[in-house]
Amino acid sequence: MQRKHLGEHYILELFDCDNKLLNDVEGIKEIMIAAAVAANATIVTKYFHQFSPYGISGTIVIEESHFNIHTWPEHGFAAVDLFTCGDSLQPEKAKSLIIRELKSQNHDYSTIKRGVFKK
Repeated sequence: MQRKHLGEHYILELFDCDNKLLNDVEGIKEIMIAAAVAANATIVTKYFHQFSPYGISGTIVIEESHFNIHTWPEHGFAAVDLFTCGDSLQPEKAKSLIIRELKSQNHDYSTIKRGVFKK
């Protein structure tokens, strides 16, 4: 069966997370790398930036697309994007790991199919 779309984009809204962890750049980096590994992704490069006075933005470029995170420790909130292409990845595993590790007590997500073919 031929795919009718090129990729899937998971958009996670994570509330009531561990505030201290949301401002720990090394901890966030470890969680996002572990999520990529859990999803069976091939990591190409990674970059994480610590803002002042707080907050982190990070990207992991994977051969199959990318994983991004942006944190607002002062609000206990993290926004996460998991964009995957191909059939070999397991983004559900990455999603579950990130929710668990950030200790999100209130979360939601949506999935968008990207590159949807009309024919």
